[in-house]
Amino acid sequence: MTVRSPGTVGPVAARLSFLDRFLAVWILLAMAAGLGLGRAVPGLGDALAKVTVTGVSLPIALGLLVMMYPVLAKVRYDRLDSVTQDRRLLIPSLVLNWLVGPAVMFALAWIFLPDLPEYRTGLIIVGLARCIAMVVIWNDLACGDREAAAVLVALNSVFQVLAFGLLGWFYLSVLPGWLGLERAGLNVSVGEIARSVLIFLGIPLAAGFLTRRLGEKAKGRAWYETKLIPRIGPFALWGLLFTIVVLFALQGNAITSRPLDVARIALPLLVYFAVMWAGSMALGKAVGLNHPRATTLAFTAAGNNFELAIAVAVATYGATSGQALAGVVGPLIEVPVLIGLVHVALAARRFFPGPHALAAAPANLQETARD
Repeated sequence: MTVRSPGTVGPVAARLSFLDRFLAVWILLAMAAGLGLGRAVPGLGDALAKVTVTGVSLPIALGLLVMMYPVLAKVRYDRLDSVTQDRRLLIPSLVLNWLVGPAVMFALAWIFLPDLPEYRTGLIIVGLARCIAMVVIWNDLACGDREAAAVLVALNSVFQVLAFGLLGWFYLSVLPGWLGLERAGLNVSVGEIARSVLIFLGIPLAAGFLTRRLGEKAKGRAWYETKLIPRIGPFALWGLLFTIVVLFALQGNAITSRPLDVARIALPLLVYFAVMWAGSMALGKAVGLNHPRATTLAFTAAGNNFELAIAVAVATYGATSGQALAGVVGPLIEVPVLIGLVHVALAARRFFPGPHALAAAPANLQETARD
């Protein structure tokens, strides 16, 4: 199908870069490369894990920062007030992320893994860690509202600092006790969570804001949008692919040597992503959000902060624990599923009222079309 954006002619695919056009292929190849390196190079995972930032491998941390910076540099910060005033977006997002999401993962972990307490606990931790990093990439690829994503990940970061430890205590100790189920513990401080948030969101957010502010002041918005953004934009996808390779190299041996365990962990994750994403998209339409904001709501509700979940699992239970493996399997499933949901989100624009051409345009073309 040929989709035309305002002022442009020709199929969207023809205007995409080679990297963008075959992104799903590159992601799958990056996953395979990481797993292959983890198996083929003895000690590679240990070497990559030796230097850490808040419990996360330094190469992964650098990859995440490179990945997030270009997207946050694209945000038009002077438009954020239109997002903060939209209660149809903010209230559902907070409810989905901090009430529905953790409860759904808790239920799925106990339904699918009643006999595997380590993996079950790891999944519950994943459910508590709401996404503040990689979701900006999925949202951008799906033509979600970039400014809305910036506001929602900022809200998630604040709630993560305040609520993560409390929710961990509730879902791992209090609620199982009420239901007569096995209890578990969680050893994580507010300071550790705050440090993780400041690094993985604060640094790229500050860098993106300053880049736009100084760039527009020096050269004007037209230059910034048409000259600078196209130059730094591709680094987001290169950072994503690098992060995926390193992440899967770290646990390549564990993942490939325990395929049945990985499958057991993967099943509830697949159900979780499908339920959270589809339910959030439907809720966005029900409350009257347009396609870009409903898409942002869906991705921010379905994604998880795997870097925080892995760091907490490693700090509490050890790097070789089942809890840590469950945290690593999270992105193993999340990456291909959410890249698939990017295509579903683009196809879903037909169910939303209003013009669809702009929503269908690739993210790296939208700035020009909007002006």
